Amino acid sequence: MNRNTRTLIVLAVAVIMASIASYGVYLAVSNMPVREVEVARAQAVVAARPLTLGTMLTKDDVKLVPWPAANQIPGGFAEVERVVNRGLIVSVAENEPLTEVKLAAVGAGAGLPPTIIEGMRAVSIQVNEVVGVAGFVVPGTRVDVLVSISTPDGQPVTKSVLSNVAVLTAGTRYDQDRATQDGKPIPTNVVTLLLTPEDAEKLVLASGQGRIMLTLRNPLDNAPTKTAGVRLSQLLGEVSPPPVKQTVGGRTIARAAPRPAAPPAPKVYTVETIRAAKRAEEEVR
Repeated sequence: MNRNTRTLIVLAVAVIMASIASYGVYLAVSNMPVREVEVARAQAVVAARPLTLGTMLTKDDVKLVPWPAANQIPGGFAEVERVVNRGLIVSVAENEPLTEVKLAAVGAGAGLPPTIIEGMRAVSIQVNEVVGVAGFVVPGTRVDVLVSISTPDGQPVTKSVLSNVAVLTAGTRYDQDRATQDGKPIPTNVVTLLLTPEDAEKLVLASGQGRIMLTLRNPLDNAPTKTAGVRLSQLLGEVSPPPVKQTVGGRTIARAAPRPAAPPAPKVYTVETIRAAKRAEEEVR
């Protein structure tokens, strides 16, 4: 077999092997599942930067980004003009889509008022690091309100007067602006609570008559706090009878119940004893 014949045979084998390999690759590619990549054909309005509750939105606060048309955001917006000059009722993060439930109604303005639920009231109380649970009372948390007060009979008592109350804001607007600029938590001296009109009256009366304390709740614990309160006598381990109500001059006055009389002292007997030549007297009870 000459050299030309061997070359032709080698080329023929190479062509056959390449054809078989190509056909195998073709079959493999043909059997692969089709992957569809969705192309964004819509737009959504998102926050251009982190925004706090009560912010009045401007064109600089929002931006348009591409969004898949098949997965539209419920209640979202595709036009910047529809969100401008509306207030935020929740805080949003950068690139978070804006929806109708996160914005105040058109013409409602900005700040805290649009966040107040219809029929509810926002009431602020003064706190410190102890009353505010070391700064952990922040917007969105739930608290109980305790008051320490003196009863008409002079007994100090502490009782939970409000249960499972929502915290709207913590700190003044000045404190919140400083926290945003510095990126640090700042101790607050004012906490705003969301209350019914009746609970607002209780809170104002309690803050004027006694000392207020907040207790932080687990967000999953929605059971109302029902306690009878604690008196000073109970704290010290003494059980005092309930106050007695008496009517004097047409007015009902609560007075402390009389304490039970002390039991009489046991009688003492004298016994004379004689031991040998010694005589002695001993007292026996």
